[in-house]
Amino acid sequence: MGRGMGMVKIRIDGKEKLYEEGIKYEIIAREYQHLYREPIALVIINGKIRELMKRVDRDCELTFATYGDALGHKTYVRSAIMLLMKAIKDVAGYETAAAAKVDFAIGAGYYCRFREGYCLDEKQIVQVKERMQELVEADLPVTKKAYPAEEAVALFRKYGMNDKVKLFRYRRSSTINVFCLGDYFDYYYGYMLPSTGYVSCFDLLSYENGLILLLPDREEPEKLPVFEPRKKLFQTLMQAGQWGEEMGIDTVGDLNDQICQGNIAEMILVQEALQERRIGEIARDIARREGVKFVMIAGPSSSGKTTFSHRLSIQLRSYGMKPHTIGLDNYYVNHDSTPLDEDGNPDYECLEALDVEQFNQHMVNLLAGECVELPTFNFKTGKREYNGRVVKLGPDDILVIEGIHGLNERMSHSLPAESKYKIYISALTCLNVDEHNRIPTTDGRLLRRLVRDARTRGASAQRTIEMWSSVRRGEEKYIFPFQEQADAMFNSALIYELAVLKQYAEPLLFSIQKGEPEYHEAKRLLKFLEYFLGVSSEMLPQNSLCREFVGGSIFE
Repeated sequence: MGRGMGMVKIRIDGKEKLYEEGIKYEIIAREYQHLYREPIALVIINGKIRELMKRVDRDCELTFATYGDALGHKTYVRSAIMLLMKAIKDVAGYETAAAAKVDFAIGAGYYCRFREGYCLDEKQIVQVKERMQELVEADLPVTKKAYPAEEAVALFRKYGMNDKVKLFRYRRSSTINVFCLGDYFDYYYGYMLPSTGYVSCFDLLSYENGLILLLPDREEPEKLPVFEPRKKLFQTLMQAGQWGEEMGIDTVGDLNDQICQGNIAEMILVQEALQERRIGEIARDIARREGVKFVMIAGPSSSGKTTFSHRLSIQLRSYGMKPHTIGLDNYYVNHDSTPLDEDGNPDYECLEALDVEQFNQHMVNLLAGECVELPTFNFKTGKREYNGRVVKLGPDDILVIEGIHGLNERMSHSLPAESKYKIYISALTCLNVDEHNRIPTTDGRLLRRLVRDARTRGASAQRTIEMWSSVRRGEEKYIFPFQEQADAMFNSALIYELAVLKQYAEPLLFSIQKGEPEYHEAKRLLKFLEYFLGVSSEMLPQNSLCREFVGGSIFE
């Protein structure tokens, strides 16, 4: 494309248009906003993501990303967190903002707490919320500047952000992008909205010695959902955080310090011991309950359900029980009878994809002391088969049943409540990049799945990322609504695992080429993995949950 004097040609939706060189992308986005249901958050220029505060400097092809896209929604969340930190600083000072940690997500809420010696009382939380609203109404600009690494570190040290000082000790880049909002400076991993006026939908609630920043979800990005406390999930996440604190590892910088100091082998063993202790506690609880014959285990993709089931079975044996493992996948209806989703594709995630009545009949018969031949599903033929696996429950026998619908009461509707013990398992990452940049639990699970699927199924990283949004929709619909019904929760995340997965995931992600739809997500994950120093998988015990993904498990 040629260029006129002081003008650039921009192709949008197949049509070229002239704009003045140096115009902000934000102005162009406003011109096209009426064509999109959700607000525009970012632009993609010749395949590269750009923030709206940036300016056009060449001819290009442009597309938009909105709050309804994963990319845009993450940008909204990140911008809302910076808005919160600026408001905390204005109300309670820079030290309090530096002491705030964005810990984890509870539904659509982000839980924040403070380091010892710092807090916000109820009155201050109200003041912070009011200040956030004032900042939104003022529509203050957010700017980004690349500082030489030494200058950025000096800036963070000045404002008491020692977690960032530690993080950038391991950064190879000579520059660091610092975001500025008025007189507030911070670092964020990812893109930002151009001004405070874009963060118009939020709420701030006092919750459990901290606060909840409530934000819209992707499905309805301009509507605030009702906050659901999810107390069991909260307690499990808090326990994970306490484990990290006991080990002196809150952030990636802490983890890298431990690796550099040669403490990684001991750290791995301590983390594995903490997990084994928790599995033992769950087994003891099952053993103490009268009449439990069915242990129902459910959790989202790549939670480590298989390894957990095996390790739980070993613990149950130590209490004199005889566990038998069953996968609910063996009760799939034949694939030619699988229900279709709204796009006309087979929906293997829905409850109706399973023969619920056959499962219930088998379990009722077993509870009555009868012999039952259990099925095996042949995924090559797409049919259920019976290959002579006959089970009869004696006084000490117990079934360990694993599948995504394990917590749904409809799955086991014929079984008495006292005969069931339900366990929710997920990889609930307690590690942060730094105190203002949390690691979403979905990122840890996606990296696990990338590594495992490449190793066991020959699936490309591109294919795994392509399927991920569909997998996530199934989890939101069929797993998360039932998690609080569990008798016990198990956090399968290991504080060191991302440093191990790094070596396996990076080559897979580098295979995704620019221009492919999954390229931006691959690039984001590669940038994320740059924060970690690598750890060899040779140090892992053979029964480690991490080995379900990297290989070498004793249970394979």
